[in-house]
Amino acid sequence: MSFSEDADVQALLLGLFLSMYLVTVLGNLLIILAVNSDSHLHTPMYFFLCNLSLADVGFTSTTVPKMIVDTLTHSMVISYDGCLTQMFMFTLFVSMDDVLLLVMAYDRFVAICHPLHYQVIMNPRCCGFLLLLSFMASLLDSLMQNLVVLMVSCFSGVEIFNFFCDPSQLLNLTCSDTLSSDIVIYLIGIIYGFLPLSGILFSYYKIVSSILRVPSPGGRYKAFSTCGSHLTVVCLFYGTGLGVYLSSTFSLSALKRALASVVYTVVTPMLNPFIYSLRNQDMNRAMRRLISSAVGVPVPCLCIGRGKRKSIL
Repeated sequence: MSFSEDADVQALLLGLFLSMYLVTVLGNLLIILAVNSDSHLHTPMYFFLCNLSLADVGFTSTTVPKMIVDTLTHSMVISYDGCLTQMFMFTLFVSMDDVLLLVMAYDRFVAICHPLHYQVIMNPRCCGFLLLLSFMASLLDSLMQNLVVLMVSCFSGVEIFNFFCDPSQLLNLTCSDTLSSDIVIYLIGIIYGFLPLSGILFSYYKIVSSILRVPSPGGRYKAFSTCGSHLTVVCLFYGTGLGVYLSSTFSLSALKRALASVVYTVVTPMLNPFIYSLRNQDMNRAMRRLISSAVGVPVPCLCIGRGKRKSIL
């Protein structure tokens, strides 16, 4: 679906989406380079952040480039195989985001609630296992959703009311009985949506309970500041995801559903690098050193906050 048939509006949207895509890719790659170039950031928290940034790059790269090419060529067509491939990659990276946010919540839980055992629990082998588990769970989710669509699909010249192959919309376009597939999709939604969110909420319940037992206000702020960025990303990810789900559930116009999907697939991955860098002094310092070494000019600090507060790790 095209956002507009007007040539001037299409040119404006092309520039807007291309700019947002470049900012997303460059911002997330900058985080990865900064973490890998600074030995002080070789900790489990930043290890998972690097993988989250990689997932965000893949997440937005499955949809935006195709839309940009479609706008340039004035051809809003995708092949059946291309649609299944796009849906597979989209689901894989969305699930990776979902599961990695749960893993990062567990990391913050161990760091704050069991600080003396943090290095023992979150050892490199455990971090590698959690990353592998996240990938395998995401791959299983993607395969199951593609399998459901393959079992019930009979597409022939259908219109998808979005700018990419949204799995939920593809199921609505099938011409066969979708009761069994709907049951499978709801079960997948519970496993990969409700359970990770429940795990994140439980982790933060334990984190807040532990922080409230800290006697000094400065200590409480210092402990909670290590979770602020992650909590903001969680709210943004699940908030926009819920908006997309509600837009597809209720009888909203195709344009409104597409706009909700834009916020979820383009805006959220673009904001994550800013959220994790602007208020994180360690990350901000590493990014400034990286940029300074690349351009040969000192870069001023962009960290937003009062005073100098260091991470507890």
